Order: sequence, then structure tokens, then C-alpha cells
Amino acid sequence: MKKTNFLFLFALIISVSLSAQIKDRKLDKVIQNSLETFDVPGISVGIIKDGKIVYAEGHGVRSLKNNQPMTKETLVGIASNSKGFTCFSLAMLVDEGKINWDDKVRKYIPEFKMPDAFVTEEFTIRDLVTHRSGLGLGAGDLMFFPEGSDFTIDDVIANMSKQDNKSAYRSSFKYNNNMFIIAGEVIHRVSGLTWEEFIEQKILQPVGMKDSKASYSRVTDKSNIIDAHTRTEGEVIAIPHDWSDLANPAGGIMSNVDDMLTWAEFLMNDAVTKDGERLLSEEQMHNLWQLQTPLPVRKNNDYNTHFSGYSLGWFVSDVNGGYKQVTHTGGLLGTVTQFTMIPELDLGIVVLTNQMVGSAFSSITNTIKDSYLGYKNRNWVEKYGEKNEEWITYNDSIKNAVYDQVTNRKAKNTIAASQITGTYQDDWFGKITIEQNGEELLIASERSSQLKGKLLPYNLTTYVAKWDNRSFDADVFVLFTLNEEGEAIEATMKPIAPITDFSFDFEDLHFYKVKE
Repeated sequence: MKKTNFLFLFALIISVSLSAQIKDRKLDKVIQNSLETFDVPGISVGIIKDGKIVYAEGHGVRSLKNNQPMTKETLVGIASNSKGFTCFSLAMLVDEGKINWDDKVRKYIPEFKMPDAFVTEEFTIRDLVTHRSGLGLGAGDLMFFPEGSDFTIDDVIANMSKQDNKSAYRSSFKYNNNMFIIAGEVIHRVSGLTWEEFIEQKILQPVGMKDSKASYSRVTDKSNIIDAHTRTEGEVIAIPHDWSDLANPAGGIMSNVDDMLTWAEFLMNDAVTKDGERLLSEEQMHNLWQLQTPLPVRKNNDYNTHFSGYSLGWFVSDVNGGYKQVTHTGGLLGTVTQFTMIPELDLGIVVLTNQMVGSAFSSITNTIKDSYLGYKNRNWVEKYGEKNEEWITYNDSIKNAVYDQVTNRKAKNTIAASQITGTYQDDWFGKITIEQNGEELLIASERSSQLKGKLLPYNLTTYVAKWDNRSFDADVFVLFTLNEEGEAIEATMKPIAPITDFSFDFEDLHFYKVKE
């Protein structure tokens, strides 16, 4: 009898082992299909279940420049997944009695102002990290995006009052990076440490995230790090890393699959490290995942979700009829990532990529989630692949139509270069110059060094700004307002295609011509 039981147990172990291998091979195939379908050079994926790592692998290459393999140790900018670390830091300061979530921001940053005087006085630390400020999507992001501007934290604080309200205070969700930058400054002023020092000393090191750094500039060993990639002029190419240290509290952390799985295990273990050290009280850990700003939910959705919203640095929702899901995504130029936890299942999923196609990480994450939630194969790669192809085709058609008109207008009447050349000033972004250089008309930002390019005629009062850096995929219409003498006195901008990243918040700019 004992021998029979032993043989049965041995057979069961072999069966489970083979099942796991088959499952891994199926996941490998899904990831490989994602690489090919979405034209992503490299993807690393990790799964932790019941405290054990069940998958941690890299696929593809970390850079098209060297074709070195993407591994689970390859460092990637996790972008806005950093926001969870910023809020964890604030919660630690709450535990220490140094701040409260509902303290007014002006208690710690007296110079802080919003466009409305009442909001200025009422604005809390909680408001900083819940995307309910009343400002628009990505308001002010051009101060740090793309990299290469000279804006400082003092500029960010001062320029919040110069933004336009898009909704009533605390009435709706509008994603805002600059508020997290200001939250990082609260951490700095209260703790005496820079945000980067706080993150590394108080979180990364104690948690055991041995390879992670608080910013790209703090990574000393770049022997296993991605190059960012993006689709430019129909071809995927490697581009330089692009993120300003100014915005680190909103998205600066560099990490890898191994370390992000450690982070997931730590969080789902109620903020207790592998060494048994509690870094956050049970009360504050609970608070981090409580819904703060509600979001609408479609009636018929993929995971039978009833409620969704933003908590303190995280998106939270219910999935499959009741499990709480805690997640975030992140995006830099040429990099997108996704981090997902379902704490009641003790399940964490990490997907890091080196190309800015969110459909790739969504396909992989959803496939993994489905296997644990009991959904049958829903062919996410195929479904998202079709949508992604339609999205690219749609945007390309818009851009092609615009540049066809640009080409056709060259020999027709349009606003003359002499009518628009000069210097223009925006209240918070500063100056741009438009100047004639031979037959070319050039546009350049004074404070953001990468925003420069050619101005091409489009219609009687509109030009197209074609940026020199083609990886931006963010060309804009420049619309001029003329006075009675036919001279330009104002200019606004509007992205040509909806694929333009919202952090290129050109629509928030209103330039007035400077009299010379």
C-alpha cells in the first residue's frame, strides 16, 4: 500500500512538472507571437504565485544595435510604475507622524499655487497623487518631456498656477505627472533626503531590489540595459533613453523582472520584507489600495468588472466577479511596462518591453490572468494585433493626408514667412522662435532643446511643425492669428494625429508674439 501511494505521488509530481513545462512553452509561444505581431525587439515577463516565482524569462533582444538577448535581469525604465513607490514613501512618512494624507500642500510648499485661489488653499497631499486636480491630461508635461529642457522643480511648482482648469476640482480623473513631481518635493522637504535617496535607502535596499535604481542617471553598470525603440517612418529603430531627472517621482525608476517580482511579493506580503521587517503599518498598506478617484466602467467588459478607479499611486478594480486587482502601466519614449497584482490569489505579473506598444504587454498580461481566473483561450495577441494594426493604419492615413496637402500647397498662396517670423512667448513654457534660414522656415523652443524642426505651409493661416527628432511621432499644426495688417500676433498648436503621446501637451500652449 505504501509503495502504491509512493508511485502515485511520484506520478503526480511528474504530471505537475510536465504540465508546468507545457504551460511555460505555451506562454513562451504567446510572448514570441507578441514580439512578432507588435514588432517589439525585447520583452521580459515574470509571474509570482503563492510566494513562488513560476516564470521569469526574457525574450528577444534588448537592443537592435547589438542584438544582445533580453533577460530577466535586463534593466528597463518602469516609468509610471514608479508612482506606487512615491505613494509608498508618503505612507512611510505618515507612519512616522511627519505628514498626513490630508495635510495642505502649502504647509510644506508655501509657494504652491493653483489657478484658483480656493483650490490653492485646499489642495492636499492626497490630491497630488490621485489625478483629481481639475487640470487637463498631462498638463505641463512639456516642462520635462522630452528630455533636454532646463525647467527645475521651482518652475514646476510656479507653473501649476498658469495651467488651465479642464474640470472642477476633485470632480474627475485627469492623469497628471507634475503633481507627482511636487509630491516628490514634499518627500524631499519633509525627510531631508532627495526623492532618489529616499527610494533607494528606504525601499529598494530593504525590500531586496538589488539591481534597481531610482533613476537612469544612477545606473552605473549599463552592461545589461535596454535601448528604447519606437516605430519611426514605418520602421522600428533604437532611440536614446529619454527621461528627465526632474520627473523621477512620476516615472524614473529602473528595474528588471527579478526585482519587480520581489516588489510584488513584498507588497502582497503586507509590506513585510523577506527578512521579516515591516516597512509600512497594516493601516497604511491597506490605505494605499483604497479607491480615491472613480473611473467609468463599460457595461460589457472583459473581466466582469463592476468598479474601477485610482487609489494612491495605483489603479484598482474588481475582476472576475470580486477579486481586487491592483495595477499600473508605464510609458517612456520607446518603452512601456505593466505591473499587475491580484492579492487574493497571491498572483503578481510583470511585463517589461523596449518598444512603445501597449498592446504587447496587455496581450501577455491578460493571457496569464486568464489562466488563473479560469477563462479559456481568448486569443489576446490576435485580438489586440488587429486593433493595433487598425490604429497604426488610421494614424498613418491622417499623417499622410496632412503631408500630401503640405506638398500640394508649396506652389499655392499661403501666409508668407515674413508674416510669422519672430519670437513668441507662452506664460509657462517660455519662448519659441520662428526664423527664415535660406528657403527653410525653422521653429525652435528656447527652453526645450529637442523641440526644434521645420515649419511647412499647410493652409492660409496654418503651418505644420515637423520635428527634427522623428521618433517623437508628435508633429503639430501651428495655427496663427493675424492682426488687421496681416501680421501674426498669436499662435497655438494642435497635434496632427491622435497617436501623439499626451505628455506632448502642445494644446495647452498659447503663444503671443513678442514685440521687437
